[in-house]
Amino acid sequence: MPFLRTILARLAATLVTLFGAAVIVFVVIRVVPGNPIAMMLPPGATEDDIARLQALYGLDKSIFEQFVIWLGGVVRGDFGTSISLRQPVLNLVLGRLPATLELSIMALVIAVFIGGAMALTGTLRRDTRTEAAIDVTSGMALSVPDFLWGLILILLFGVLWPVFHISGRVSPSLDFDFQTQFYLFESVLRLRFDVWADLVSHMFMPSLALAIPLAAIISQLLKQSLKETMHLDYVTLARTKGYSEASVITREALPNAVLPTLTLIGVQFTFLIGGTVIIERLFSYEGLGNMAIDAVINRDLPLIQGIVILFALLFTVVNLVVDMTYAALNPRLRHA
Repeated sequence: MPFLRTILARLAATLVTLFGAAVIVFVVIRVVPGNPIAMMLPPGATEDDIARLQALYGLDKSIFEQFVIWLGGVVRGDFGTSISLRQPVLNLVLGRLPATLELSIMALVIAVFIGGAMALTGTLRRDTRTEAAIDVTSGMALSVPDFLWGLILILLFGVLWPVFHISGRVSPSLDFDFQTQFYLFESVLRLRFDVWADLVSHMFMPSLALAIPLAAIISQLLKQSLKETMHLDYVTLARTKGYSEASVITREALPNAVLPTLTLIGVQFTFLIGGTVIIERLFSYEGLGNMAIDAVINRDLPLIQGIVILFALLFTVVNLVVDMTYAALNPRLRHA
């Protein structure tokens, strides 16, 4: 029952967070100077043309009235119509979301693999030059922002040594009829590994650019947790039984040291999704972040609202799942 009450309380907090995010973004984007209706019309448009379009999109009402109308539509699953694309916002957002999720998940997998390998190697070779080199590498990786890593990767593997694609999500010449927007997973399920390879070739550099700073954070935290765990009694007991140092680290120390890192990974994953905005633009990747920049440039208020609410929903859901997972794995929190 305490665990169930915790879940219900977090769900209630999630709804409050989403409502607060909706209020903030709704008010802010309307007080910023600029008329989205004027951007839609040709130079010779009259005041009557502007007034008709404002009435069509509900922009002739007060901010409070607009918010009440929009919130009522959201409750019914209607997020409005995009001003620039003239399509339902919900369809546009859900159509781009799978691309961003696939890119974020791939970046997370790469970050966990690289960061975990660096942490285990640094712990195994602690107090040596290898550990010092890993610490320096982590510091460098963390000090450079992801978009700059993206530019470096484009220069290295797109220009000087053209191995990977530097733009788009899939090659236009590829003969494959996708049934869903989850291209990467669909290509594996349908055993089209040539399509999968083409998708990975497009996704590798943007996902690696996102993964490098996160890998550095994972490496630093996991290595520190492992070093603290290596001095505990059960680890010493494993050494007296004759286990190798690698076995002691992976079988005894790692399962307990990894819990704080799991929490960090979940929290950082939400920031990873937010970081796709610049990276998707840099690599012309057809995801939600790229659409968000276009929506801001075009002052597409309904589309901006839909994207921000979806991002807020992703953040709160991921944090909720991380908290519940950590509580399930930690007996002290589960029975608290």
